Amino acid sequence: MVSREFQLSDQPVISFAGARGPGEGVVVVLAEDGPKFSPMAQDFDKKSKGLLTKAGELIGFKGKKDSYVNLLVPTGLNLSRLVVAGIGKPAEFGPEDWLNLGGCLRGALTGKEGQTAHVFLEIANGEVDTADVASFALGMLLRGYSFKKYKTTDKSKKAANELEKSLKKVVIHCADPRAATKAFATGQAIAHGVDVARDLVNEPANVLGPSEFAQRAKELTKVGVQVEVLNEPALKRLGMGALLAVGQGSDQPSHVVVMQWRGAGPKGGDPIVFVGKGVTFDAGGISLKPAAGMEDMKGDMAGAACVVGLMRTLAERKAKANVVGIIGLTENMPGGGAQRPGDVVKAMSGKTIEVLNTDAEGRMVLADCLWYAQQRFKPKAIVNLATLTGAVMVALGKEHAGLFSNNDGLSNKLLAAGTETGEKLWRLPLGPKYDKLIDSKVADIKNTGGRWGGSISAAQFLQRFIKDGMPWAHLDIAGTGMASADTDINRSWGPGFGVRLLDRFVRDQYERQ
Repeated sequence: MVSREFQLSDQPVISFAGARGPGEGVVVVLAEDGPKFSPMAQDFDKKSKGLLTKAGELIGFKGKKDSYVNLLVPTGLNLSRLVVAGIGKPAEFGPEDWLNLGGCLRGALTGKEGQTAHVFLEIANGEVDTADVASFALGMLLRGYSFKKYKTTDKSKKAANELEKSLKKVVIHCADPRAATKAFATGQAIAHGVDVARDLVNEPANVLGPSEFAQRAKELTKVGVQVEVLNEPALKRLGMGALLAVGQGSDQPSHVVVMQWRGAGPKGGDPIVFVGKGVTFDAGGISLKPAAGMEDMKGDMAGAACVVGLMRTLAERKAKANVVGIIGLTENMPGGGAQRPGDVVKAMSGKTIEVLNTDAEGRMVLADCLWYAQQRFKPKAIVNLATLTGAVMVALGKEHAGLFSNNDGLSNKLLAAGTETGEKLWRLPLGPKYDKLIDSKVADIKNTGGRWGGSISAAQFLQRFIKDGMPWAHLDIAGTGMASADTDINRSWGPGFGVRLLDRFVRDQYERQ
């Protein structure tokens, strides 16, 4: 029996059922190395008088990972389409593999051959773990996301026919559908959070300015998050001179949004805090960026988007942890009131900053937010995310985000969460000699350390605003937070990077059991 159905907007309904089910319509079965067909695949092979075996031999299918047999209207079967997916050796097929398999198959199941697809997750000798079934389903949801908000509606008959033929329902057959349904409730919350982050990153800057972003964040009150928006007068009273300096050249007012989820209650103690950079468009200010590629700077708020998506996920799944999200929202433009290279501004901490390059603005936004987080919440640990430097992409490309930290234990926990979720991190160094790069002759600190080690000197700048003894980590997501390459689980310009990583980090390290 089907236990429960899950659906996100514009996504097929996903439900779970027993290992056996209707052998009709569109069907997906598995095969291991050999190929060794799953029990359901063996049934289809027998009913079709060896059609799967013959087709596999014809194309050299051995059941290897990432290999497939795809049959349309197979002879002898009441099916419109049959897909055999190779998984290689089950013992070596991990959680990330199941996630990616779900994404890959969701991309292949368009609905043209049938609006309902039945996926049989079973192996030849044994069962697929419930957690892996949930990962597979999550992969399907992540791959199914699309951002078509600004596509004008095509009311032609052809468009109507294409919509009619889209995939409407996926039934996942597994050993324990009730357990899978329960496990996937968490997966659905994660998908919701990732989609929120993707939507924010994909929005154009003329639609999503600092004020509009703050209003989007306030929607989290619907799922139980306490949200507070600090406007410019409030930021001035707090002394957030660094953040406010960044937004001086824009007609858009700056904001800081504070989001609190108290899932562990008073017994949970002090919260962990996540801080996100939210520059809704970064023209570079007076230190103007080149025109080529500037359009991508609508995504310079991916760190803030991740924090909002994370808070959505934690609230929806009722995480038993006390978590605070803080995002600094501003726009960096070259207006008449913009800060100039050579200006000196005072941060909330009291430190003075010599502005050598107005395009090194994200660190100034974070500086005030980090200090505010420590002063107000006295957290157990603080993690910030920012599309901070192009230098981190030179070092790591787009496969890993850069990790900088003053605490080995915190670093190892984040690295482990990255490995588990596939949102991978790579730790880069901090040290006294790097710190000297940001010493200023006219102020306490300067906002750029020069050409070499740019991502490191940016992290050193942030560390100047971290109090002694406070566990802190900085994630530079410039290469992973926007303009992402296509993967099995994402075809969106904005990938929603970091939501799954930090949700796993909170679940494994800070959640009360």
